Amino acid sequence: MEVRAKAKNLRVSASKARLLANMVRGKKVDDALTILNFTPTPTAKLVAKVIKSAAANAENGFQMSPADLKIVRILVDQAPVMKRYRAAARGRVSPILKRSSHITVVVAEQES
Repeated sequence: MEVRAKAKNLRVSASKARLLANMVRGKKVDDALTILNFTPTPTAKLVAKVIKSAAANAENGFQMSPADLKIVRILVDQAPVMKRYRAAARGRVSPILKRSSHITVVVAEQES
């Protein structure tokens, strides 16, 4: 059985979060959290939080053992972009795009 967790509208660009998602895809939950714990980027905390949430959903809702959980899928999608503007030279404006993302983690029990 697959259990999922979603975090929506996180204030990190999808391309930065995808780098971390590719590092932990297919790993056991414990190993993935260890990797993210030692990754020196603030985005790692956001990805780890979603993985912990998916593991907690599996443990509390479906009585799965947290030690046997494996990350089956992890998706990072682009969320709505906040558009801001800044004054530029000669009376013009330059856009500032504040990107955000949705992170979805799907975990399942690993067949021993």
